[in-house]
Amino acid sequence: MKIQQKTAAALLLLAFSTTLWAHGDVVPQAVKTEGLEALGEEWLEENPYRENARAIEIGASAYNQNCAACHGLEAKSGGIAPDLRLLEVGALGDEWYKERVINGAVRDGRVYMPKMADYLSQEALWAVRSYLESLAIEE
Repeated sequence: MKIQQKTAAALLLLAFSTTLWAHGDVVPQAVKTEGLEALGEEWLEENPYRENARAIEIGASAYNQNCAACHGLEAKSGGIAPDLRLLEVGALGDEWYKERVINGAVRDGRVYMPKMADYLSQEALWAVRSYLESLAIEE
C-alpha cells in the first residue's frame, strides 16, 4: 500500500512539474497598448519604440503578466529560461527577439516558449522588447 501511495505521489508531482515548466496551453494575458503608434500586421525589422517611456511602461506590465513566470522578475532568470537582460541591445538583438516571439521554441516536442505573436500584438511585443532593453546589462 505504501509503495502505491509513493508511486501515486511521484506521478502527481511529475505531472505537476511538467505542467509548471512547459507552457502547454497557457494563454497569455491581453496587453493594452494605448498611447503607442499602431504598427499594422507586417512585422517591422527593428523596434520602433526604442527608449520610448510609454512603451517601456507598457512593456514592463506586459512582461510581468506574461513572461516573468519563466524569465524571472525584472528579467533576472532563475535558470528556467534565458536571462533576457543579456539580449544584445539594438538591431541585432531585435532580430533574435523577433524570431523567438514569432516562432517560439520547442524541444523534444515540449513548448518551452510559446509563439507569443499568436497571442500578443506587434505593439505589445515591441513594448516588451523596449522594457528589456531598459534593463540590459553587459556580460
